[in-house]
Amino acid sequence: MDHTPLGQTDVAVPPLCIGGMSFGEVFADTHQWTADQPTTQQIIARALELGVNFIDTANVYAHGTSEQFIGASLKNLGVPREDVVLASKVFFNEGRLSRAAIEREIVGTLERLGTDYLDLYIIHRFDYDTPLEETMEALDSLVRDGRVRALGASAMYGYQLHTLQTVADAHGWTRFASMQNHYNLLYREDERELIPVCRQFGMSLTPYSPPASGHLTRPTWDSDSVRSTTDDVMRSKYDRDQEMDMPIVERLAEVADRLDVPMSDVALAWHWAKGVTAPIVGCSRPSRVDDAVRALDVTLTPEDIAYLEEPYLAHELVGPLARPGDKELAGTTVPQDADKR
Repeated sequence: MDHTPLGQTDVAVPPLCIGGMSFGEVFADTHQWTADQPTTQQIIARALELGVNFIDTANVYAHGTSEQFIGASLKNLGVPREDVVLASKVFFNEGRLSRAAIEREIVGTLERLGTDYLDLYIIHRFDYDTPLEETMEALDSLVRDGRVRALGASAMYGYQLHTLQTVADAHGWTRFASMQNHYNLLYREDERELIPVCRQFGMSLTPYSPPASGHLTRPTWDSDSVRSTTDDVMRSKYDRDQEMDMPIVERLAEVADRLDVPMSDVALAWHWAKGVTAPIVGCSRPSRVDDAVRALDVTLTPEDIAYLEEPYLAHELVGPLARPGDKELAGTTVPQDADKR
């Protein structure tokens, strides 16, 4: 499987990333559909067998047990550290992106993953309370001391990313190389500002939720899966726009039928056609890895893309956090635990 550089770094990644939010113990306040450790190990083994060696997780996923499951799986499989690209995140923790919090959280993440470095360390959201210089200097120090190879950012406003990058440039600190944002056929708001800023700085896109929590994998809106019936955050992200999004789902089903492939293949192929480096896919069992890899064989024409995109209407923003006290402003979202995206 071909690998490409992450942004302007020497970290090479495949065109797919395995999402660690699908792994971990089940707690009353977390997802009810995560894979246990043996299943996590089977999924990772199959991904590596197919050449998908990019794994993304976070310090808060399943209260840290996602990182533990991934670390244990790689150890049990005897995977050489240099053969896997590991990413994790920091923000939804005490102290957010303060220097002390970043230092504390990277220590915990490395311990749970069983490694002495991360290939990619991502800020999970923008921190309104910590000085930007403090955050960027702390992150840069992790790169300089070898505990992190590259830095990434996640859902935020375009101006916030631009400001963070210019702060890094002004001080000679490490820039962000990638953006993990909310992006799919049902949610394209970042095409307005955030993605152009990413392109300006030569960043790679590694979006989450490429199948829109399953809505782009079937012709009907709802299903009887555990996730569909228990994930309240999923419903809050998408259900209010069901009426205006169903025409897109219907067109996706038409294109998939014409190409004789599953709808999920077309949904993923759209990302690569839009210049995405590696969409993040959640896998509940090993066969889901095969499904995602199969989509690499699908090629969409410009006409296909235009047909899929034409019904899209503007959405309220889902992902970036509003400044505390500004939640009443149109186009902002209330803070949400990233472990429940």
